[in-house]
Amino acid sequence: MPGFDNFDRRTLLKAGAAAATLPAMSVPVLGAAAGRPVKIGMVAPLTGPLAAFAEADPWVLAKVRGAYGAGITIAGTVHPIQIIERDSQSSTSRAAEVAADLILKDKVDLIVTSNTADTVNPVADQCEANEVPCISTDSPWQPYYFGRGATPAKGFDYTYHFFWGLEDLMAVYMNMWDSLPTNKTVGAMWSNDIEGNAFADAKTGFPPVMAKAGYKLVNPGGYPVGAQDYSAQIAKFKAAKVDIITGVFAPPDFTTFWNQAAQQGFKPKIASIAKALLFPSAVQALGKGGIELSSEVWWSPDHPFQSSLIPGLTPKSFTAEYMAASKKQWTQPIGFKFALFEVAADVLKRTKNIDKKESIVDAIKSTNMQTIIGPVQWTGQPVKNVCRTPLVGGQWRAGKQYPVDLVIVNNQHAPNIPNGGKLEPLPA
Repeated sequence: MPGFDNFDRRTLLKAGAAAATLPAMSVPVLGAAAGRPVKIGMVAPLTGPLAAFAEADPWVLAKVRGAYGAGITIAGTVHPIQIIERDSQSSTSRAAEVAADLILKDKVDLIVTSNTADTVNPVADQCEANEVPCISTDSPWQPYYFGRGATPAKGFDYTYHFFWGLEDLMAVYMNMWDSLPTNKTVGAMWSNDIEGNAFADAKTGFPPVMAKAGYKLVNPGGYPVGAQDYSAQIAKFKAAKVDIITGVFAPPDFTTFWNQAAQQGFKPKIASIAKALLFPSAVQALGKGGIELSSEVWWSPDHPFQSSLIPGLTPKSFTAEYMAASKKQWTQPIGFKFALFEVAADVLKRTKNIDKKESIVDAIKSTNMQTIIGPVQWTGQPVKNVCRTPLVGGQWRAGKQYPVDLVIVNNQHAPNIPNGGKLEPLPA
């Protein structure tokens, strides 16, 4: 991916180890005037089926508040920062409702949001309708962009997003699949929702790319979120002699599907599943059936980046701090959640007039920075409101400190991120 391959990992890690770890924005500019509180609203699924995405929010927000300290200097004035978090309850309607409350009742200056299109899209729509700046992440950009009615020629005015796209996911998955001998027959389990429909799209999703790469697609149709019986889909996959399974699931739904697949004797050689396999807890719940499952890796302790908000903070040190404090294993969303507030801080300190929403938007548009998840810059590519981030492929293996570990097994799409092994087939 352009812009990522030339990153000097050794230099970054060396600098990170040597740098001080004091918060970058905790000390206001000497002599700066005191200003009004600046309010950042945040919407996340703290409860419901997507709650795993926000499990670490209390720890991440404590880290952010410590880094923000006494405030951020905006146009020569020190403004204390107030972060107001609201629970979407893993519901699109609830996400829209609490976003509207943040805008109309709490009078926030900026909203940040993440954790799948079910959260991001309704929040961003509220922000766009009410002309409030919004920065989001943690949803492939196509469901975020096209799922909200945008076109390549016409995007949004107030809402901006950084994350990878389906083109990145398809490249990573097929790079992994090509590394093992299979019959190139792929069974697809795409949910009947915003994200699943984007994956299944006949023009911009997986099907045309898979066909061009020589893969045969077996698609039994979008399954309803929360389904309890996948027997019909599994029977079709067995009849078609499917060697590879792919799809997008909420963690509880994939547990149901994968357990039923085992019970019905369906044993593909590769299973590359989006969203559901991000979390070690979901993989552990599958027991031995979770070993060698593969997935996308947006972020890991081995990513060669460094925080702009806390000098010397690297993915490795960040995850080590989290695990020591929480006694839990690191998860991918914590890096992107922290990066949201890195970008927010950078935007605010470059805002010329904090009382004008257009001024905040202007600062978002001109962002060009390094974060703990990599570079963030809106250049108009692939579309006006989207910045793509790097992506690699990973596989879950039996762990040492924890029951399972996520190992990077394919970095062809972002070679500056180091591999830790090679893709292995699922147990026969």
